[in-house]
Amino acid sequence: MASPSHKHPAHEKKALQLRLRKIAGQINAIERMVGEDRDCPEVLTQVVSARKALKAFAELVIHDHLHHCIEGAHTPKESQRKLRELLAVLQRFVE
Repeated sequence: MASPSHKHPAHEKKALQLRLRKIAGQINAIERMVGEDRDCPEVLTQVVSARKALKAFAELVIHDHLHHCIEGAHTPKESQRKLRELLAVLQRFVE
């Protein structure tokens, strides 16, 4: 959960939201393809595309977190806590 002081620049937030809308559009297209009984390779191609887009989104969030949240922490202790939290999430991310 974000702390009250957790703010990202508006242009970065807007770019992330745009990426998410595109990913949601890809997921909706996959759902339509399934409803239309499209060939499995076509559906899987779109799944791969959506998965890559989601991975790229996650990588941006990780990068932003490192630069805004960990480097910008108010104290070394807070920075270490945030780094431990990120490492725990990254462990699940790579599974």
